[in-house]
Amino acid sequence: MANVNKIPEKTITFNVYKDGAVLMGVATVELPQLQAMTEPLSGAGIAGEIDSPTLGQFQSMSAKLAFRTKTANFIQLQAPEYHHLDLRAAVQHHDGGTGKIEVISERVILRGMPKSASLGKFETAKPQDSELELEISYLKYVQDGQEILELDKLNYIFMVDGTDHLAAVRAAVGEEA
Repeated sequence: MANVNKIPEKTITFNVYKDGAVLMGVATVELPQLQAMTEPLSGAGIAGEIDSPTLGQFQSMSAKLAFRTKTANFIQLQAPEYHHLDLRAAVQHHDGGTGKIEVISERVILRGMPKSASLGKFETAKPQDSELELEISYLKYVQDGQEILELDKLNYIFMVDGTDHLAAVRAAVGEEA
């Protein structure tokens, strides 16, 4: 049985890799927001209106990466193609039962196309603050080796804790037996 007193505290450190191997540099990352596409539902038998989410349909998602300085790797992310980024983090958890600190691995895998970029600024003895925004079509979240979430917009996959919530939709349109 899992310890219910395990308290996630903070990210200890993380790295950003391109294609799973190339370390991209020192960055901060704003991860995508998953926001369902909705349509108002109203009419007979409904007391008012419901903003009804459409199964497996999500609004545009973007990820923002802020780098301290421009590097050749940062410039390569400007190429108008889908880039595969792998964010690997060590996350500190406090075990309330034992008082021990544990390290849990987290990975966020993103596939996206560049939407915008800022080369930053030049200022003496300061970071350049170069930024990149990617339009995300694929996202996977893995915690301690377990796949928790996968959203693949182009292949119609939406997995949460091992359940593919779009399997019936793919089957309905003849994409799966």
